[in-house]
Amino acid sequence: MITVNGLTGGYAGGEVLKGISFQVGHGELFGILGPNGSGKTTLLKMISGALEFRKGAIELDSRPLTQYSPKQLARMMAVLPQHSDQAFPYRVKETVSLGRYAHQKGWFHSWSEEDEQIVLKVMEQTGITHLQEKSIVELSGGERQRVYLAQALAQQPRILLLDEPTNHLDLSFQKELLDLLKKWAAEEELTVVSIFHDLNLASLYCDRLLLMENGEVLIVDTPAEVLKEERIKAVYKTKVKNHPHPEIARPQLLLVPKSDGNQAANFQIDASYLDIGSDRIALKTPAKLRTMSSGITGAGIGWHNSFVHRVVPMDYDCSDHKAEMAEFLQANGFLPSETVAMMTAVPAESVAHRFFKNGEVSIFIMVSAGNTHRESPRNINTWLFINGRISEEAFIQSAMTAAEAKIRVIQELQGSSTSDAGQSAGISTDSICIAATQQGELIAYAGTASPLGKLISDGIYSCTKQAILNYRAGKTL
Repeated sequence: MITVNGLTGGYAGGEVLKGISFQVGHGELFGILGPNGSGKTTLLKMISGALEFRKGAIELDSRPLTQYSPKQLARMMAVLPQHSDQAFPYRVKETVSLGRYAHQKGWFHSWSEEDEQIVLKVMEQTGITHLQEKSIVELSGGERQRVYLAQALAQQPRILLLDEPTNHLDLSFQKELLDLLKKWAAEEELTVVSIFHDLNLASLYCDRLLLMENGEVLIVDTPAEVLKEERIKAVYKTKVKNHPHPEIARPQLLLVPKSDGNQAANFQIDASYLDIGSDRIALKTPAKLRTMSSGITGAGIGWHNSFVHRVVPMDYDCSDHKAEMAEFLQANGFLPSETVAMMTAVPAESVAHRFFKNGEVSIFIMVSAGNTHRESPRNINTWLFINGRISEEAFIQSAMTAAEAKIRVIQELQGSSTSDAGQSAGISTDSICIAATQQGELIAYAGTASPLGKLISDGIYSCTKQAILNYRAGKTL
């Protein structure tokens, strides 16, 4: 649909674009990215015909851009600029109706029923029907942006060019607009080329991305390829972290500030942080720790500064345990959103905890083990605090290393075979929380062959064994 080949040019002051080449297909939602001054808006102006280029070529549907008359171009393409200024106080519906000019015929440009229906349809699609009798000057910036989008859509173009389409829009309208553009691209084969400042929105909605720097193309590819962490750091001169979206297979970039207010002087988690009571064991930290947990609250990956191991009666009603746990935490001064909480009927006095250190690496472990009911599977809850900064890979390896050490203890104490180790380990009721201070040098690995992994393996084995022996000494089923 759009072919750009060797495009070079700019303004009177000098060249902005240098040899730009790319193609956009029918029905594609194509995003243009780049820092301020990289040439994004200049490129869009050249594609729209608003700015002449010095060298190169642009083709629309295999036909040179220069061969289109202004009216033909208006039927082929609509443009929504970053800033739209309205010189006259037209009503909203009148403003949208201007988009039908290119399709009107005859000397008097008569208004047809088709024109009317198209205007009503695009006003409904952009959520401005209720504003149609208002003057454009009475509207907010976001409302005006939607009016001008409706005007562009009223042209019924085959190509839609947008410069930061979500500018001035509330979050809900940003999503609605981009959902709508994606739908039109898929169902109507509308080709959409849009400039984005929000890299995450571009990643979520665009089929492909073009990344520019200093008037040149760095890469044209899928969002996953373009938004590589190191590439974005280099182009935008800022630190980011690349994480997958939790719901769809698209990358998302997170800014990393110099300080997030969660900073604290270097601290080391050990037994001095424990608060052991008859109904709970709690641990609070000076700053939030990076956590990976299967707790009742704080499950998944997050940041938490409170850790609660709650002891409940044997006859505890667990029909709505999550809501009841949240109430318990609030009643005892803990914020559920900042707390990893677990639950057991194993007495608090039977837990085992210990601090382990090997050179610069140290960990603190607490384990509760036992049977909450005679007929139930084993219940082993584990806290593993790592005094250091670990990678995501090391988080996962820590869980694997801890599980291996736990099963080794169970096999040793109960004579379990490898075949039934999973059942013996009480997979259905066990919980684990791995928390790291994220301070100091990066620790990349926590497999059993690494220094951290060896410490975890030995520590989990020792504490799990001691917790089981403590429980057996205090209670025989």
